[in-house]
Amino acid sequence: MPYYRQVGEIPRKRHTQFRQPDGSLYAEELMGIEGFSSESALLYHRGLPTAVVAAEAVDERGRETAPNLPLRPRHFRTGELAFPHGDPGTDAVTGRRLLFGNGDVSICFAVPDVTSPLYRNATGDELCYVQTGSARFETIYGALEVAEGDYVLLPASTTYRVVPRGERPPRLYLVEATGHIGPPRRYLSARGQFLESSPYCERDLRGPTEPLLLEGERVDVLVRHHDGLTRMTYEHHPFDVVGWDGCLYPWVFNIDDFEPITGRIHQPPPVHQTFEGPNFVVCSFCPRKVDYHPDSIPVPYNHANVDSDELMFYVGGDYEARKGSGIGIGSLSLHPSGCTHGPQPGAAEASLGAERFDETAVMIDTFRPLRLGEAATASEDSSYYRSWVRDKPES
Repeated sequence: MPYYRQVGEIPRKRHTQFRQPDGSLYAEELMGIEGFSSESALLYHRGLPTAVVAAEAVDERGRETAPNLPLRPRHFRTGELAFPHGDPGTDAVTGRRLLFGNGDVSICFAVPDVTSPLYRNATGDELCYVQTGSARFETIYGALEVAEGDYVLLPASTTYRVVPRGERPPRLYLVEATGHIGPPRRYLSARGQFLESSPYCERDLRGPTEPLLLEGERVDVLVRHHDGLTRMTYEHHPFDVVGWDGCLYPWVFNIDDFEPITGRIHQPPPVHQTFEGPNFVVCSFCPRKVDYHPDSIPVPYNHANVDSDELMFYVGGDYEARKGSGIGIGSLSLHPSGCTHGPQPGAAEASLGAERFDETAVMIDTFRPLRLGEAATASEDSSYYRSWVRDKPES
């Protein structure tokens, strides 16, 4: 994160004696990225965070992917994905279903109704978008209450679990990176402050405000690494951090706090960028005033993704450019490199004179092709690629 935060009790000087009420030392844990040359946080545990009493590999299925062949635009309906609820139910870790993936990122969906096991992704950062509902993300840094429209950013190797809230299970769109996710560098000063030109700033972000302390012995944590899942059993509960400080911690940003950048003519997708990751970006399309040149065409122009696959998740409002395509709330459209795409037939003319678009969508552009996971195969509308043809023959 671009700014410093302190939560709970810490000593005045780092790496100095900090004692518990019984006189023993608290155990320091430095969480740092890029070795010792980038952001970090210093946490103080009651027990040793190194005390592993058992470890075993966990068999995992459903993470296989297939190429996007034949190459074509595709449409998927996440509302058609099944998530068993009740006993034993679905959790946000073991119950997530893989939609897409490549060597840089995996994109999943989950609709949990039970608390997840403790989990740590050591492969990279995770970004979770809450489409609907609410949940509590409990982490070693403290708890985060999240609801519809929230992005939750979890740094690599953060131990956490997800507790669903409310009457209906939350719908979670999950991005698993193989590196780090953060605000675009062009939004930040040389020392990490958000610039005046950024569409959001520090005031829009929420982080943990107090420690989360739980008791427990021989506690299991699922750990994801590049080669798969391991179940590690710890001597003490990892939620034993009495205090921490630093610039590396989980945080929340709500999509409604993104301030759209508009112009006299249609603005390109980079003005919507919200996050960047290893070989991918995440953009937020929000309700906004649209182009105000007297001859403007508010919907996008046809464009070819020469270097990227474009994945759009439609989460609210009425997406003008896709009218007549079958796309609705909860839909995902995949427009891959090698295919020109644009508004549906008639959308450009219909948009003339519009002053505002009431639409909300989360877009991910990847700079390597996305492969299809089992959840994509299970939810595809196979006729979508013909939706630009006025007379749609059967394939």
